[in-house]
Amino acid sequence: MASPGDAPLEPSFPQALEIATQWLALWEAGELSDEVLADRVSELVASRDGARGFFVVALAGDSPLMDRLPDPVALVLRAGGEGIVDLSVRNLAMSSAMALQHARSGDGALQAGSERVQTRSTELLRLLEPGLVKQRLETLLAATTGTGEDVAFLDRWGYDAEQRAAIATAVLAVAEA
Repeated sequence: MASPGDAPLEPSFPQALEIATQWLALWEAGELSDEVLADRVSELVASRDGARGFFVVALAGDSPLMDRLPDPVALVLRAGGEGIVDLSVRNLAMSSAMALQHARSGDGALQAGSERVQTRSTELLRLLEPGLVKQRLETLLAATTGTGEDVAFLDRWGYDAEQRAAIATAVLAVAEA
């Protein structure tokens, strides 16, 4: 148990994956309340690697957390500000591009997994601070047409024109509610 003077939790990415998996299993089993889970998620998402690990488990895993996000956890994620919005937008982009890639290769299971991450990312973005989400999505949308800060992000992953179009469609879908 951490005492008030302890440094905040700053796990590595692999540690964050393990921690998030354990906490979500306890929550699913009814051994952690929504409020306690929210406190723990708050600690985890305070660092970039912690947040990345949490989202890999919560968005891509079998846990129903993101499908029925408890209000205390939603409030913690919303309070995470730009960092949480940025990771959520990146998850939306990557899952949208990969769903198309998996469809092309005929891998229905991986396609379904990417589509689940895309849906969960879309729903999460609708819960986060609207001004930050709008600004971040506009940056990503501009990159799909070859302009702005996110061009390097899309280039780094080697997304082609059709994948970029799928990302643009996903970005526009966030606004549809």
